[in-house]
Amino acid sequence: MNYRRGFELFRQYAEEKLEKSLSEFLENGDDWERKPTSVRGVFVLKLPKYKGSPPRLAAEVNLVDSRGNPTKKRGLLIGNPVELKKFRGLIKEEGLDGLLDSVDDVNPGPSKEVRPEEEVIEI
Repeated sequence: MNYRRGFELFRQYAEEKLEKSLSEFLENGDDWERKPTSVRGVFVLKLPKYKGSPPRLAAEVNLVDSRGNPTKKRGLLIGNPVELKKFRGLIKEEGLDGLLDSVDDVNPGPSKEVRPEEEVIEI
């Protein structure tokens, strides 16, 4: 078997395994359940049925901490390849850089939460 054919078989196997895993999650997962993927910051989210449309899966892109846990309650939800292409175009938009620089300038700095001193019982 040549290299190219072996690679094609492996890719086909990986795609079938992924589709089976996603189908099982769609069938058995809880509404709004989030599952991590092998790509840090990319999750699969089960969306509940809504206005006559059946439950669906979506990709969620979310910043993660050092343990791989999402840092935001909800990330960017992407439901299909067309949406992904549109989001990629928007994120590349140069005006977004300027907007976020200005937002950063006008937002207050990080607040230091002042905790009351813990009462210590002297004995």
